[in-house]
Amino acid sequence: MLRLLYRLRAEGEENLPDEGGYVLAANHISNLDPWPLGVPLWPKHFLRFMAKSELYWWPLNHVINAGGGFPVRRGEHDLEAIKTAVDLAREGNVVAMFPHGTRQRKGLVKKYQPVPHTGAARIALEAGVPLVPAAIAGTDRLSRLGPLRVRYGKPVPLDDLKNEDPSLAAREATDRLMAEIDRLGAAL
Repeated sequence: MLRLLYRLRAEGEENLPDEGGYVLAANHISNLDPWPLGVPLWPKHFLRFMAKSELYWWPLNHVINAGGGFPVRRGEHDLEAIKTAVDLAREGNVVAMFPHGTRQRKGLVKKYQPVPHTGAARIALEAGVPLVPAAIAGTDRLSRLGPLRVRYGKPVPLDDLKNEDPSLAAREATDRLMAEIDRLGAAL
């Protein structure tokens, strides 16, 4: 349906690691975002992603679990979700994340503009896996059947951050990641 009805197009798949796990981090503008982010990678890669725990009610919880999700308690420094993500990445899975932790609404001014969290970078650094940026466009125009676009970028360089203080390394990696997501999104 995404490919036909919404003309889903993906670019930059050659930038993705061929083997092993990695953290795939993207902008977030719609609840549909995990699907256009993951469909171009399937069946070679099956995304595992954090989903806010508020979505885990019957029967939606079964759909989320089947789609690769696992719960995260937002705003609570959910160490169990972080450990799950690190383990999944180390096992060779692609862990998809949205660094802002909430949807971004283009054209609307929110009372509080969300700032990017360091979770994606922390997970990549702790698991020792690549941190890959991606940008999604078009999921805010679903009712108009506008085209969906995804662009995957090259992994963010992290080697120079491995011997630094973990908090400072995660913040620097997050800054690099967000700059690359913005660059990818501007070209969509």
